[in-house]
Amino acid sequence: MPYLLLAAAIAAEVAGTTAMKFSDGFTRLWPSVATVVGYLVAFTLLAQTLKSMSVGTAYAIWAGVGTAAIAAIGMVFMGEAATAAKLAGIALIIAGVVLVNLSGAH
Repeated sequence: MPYLLLAAAIAAEVAGTTAMKFSDGFTRLWPSVATVVGYLVAFTLLAQTLKSMSVGTAYAIWAGVGTAAIAAIGMVFMGEAATAAKLAGIALIIAGVVLVNLSGAH
């Protein structure tokens, strides 16, 4: 169950961050509202996750997967460059999350 809550928290954070891109510096109402709601839901779900998962593991997964997802969304849907360095960075983020999980921290 904690991993399901964490996945939902990540999805909400990614949605909020994506909406922030379209808020035009919080000058457009609906993308701004979506940003606030996305982050509110993300932190609420992350807080629930922390009831049964260690903060180090949960945050590593939340931040790492969220960062990799946003970078991928930027490259695929927003025309950002998919350079070798950026792709290598995403791979390193994923590897770091895997290592934190394999470390046995609960």
